[in-house]
Amino acid sequence: MSSCAKASIHLKFYKEKQITALLTALAPEARSPQTHRAKVKLEKEGSFLFLSVEAEDTVALRATLNSYLYWINSTVNVIKVVTEEVNNR
Repeated sequence: MSSCAKASIHLKFYKEKQITALLTALAPEARSPQTHRAKVKLEKEGSFLFLSVEAEDTVALRATLNSYLYWINSTVNVIKVVTEEVNNR
């Protein structure tokens, strides 16, 4: 793929377990994307999750970023709810 649109996002987390859970949840999608118009790289470095996207065009870049940011947000919200539920028992 000859990419012409790129973006990198660095997200800081205060709990390493959150990053590990995110990487586990998102790894299958990153390995086998639904489209070949964009490729994604997810990495953990210390307390940061790095999301890098290379796409053929800005439309594919935006769609891929939106999907991953939505999934990350959803996963963080689920972790928060589960953690609160466990702590309240």
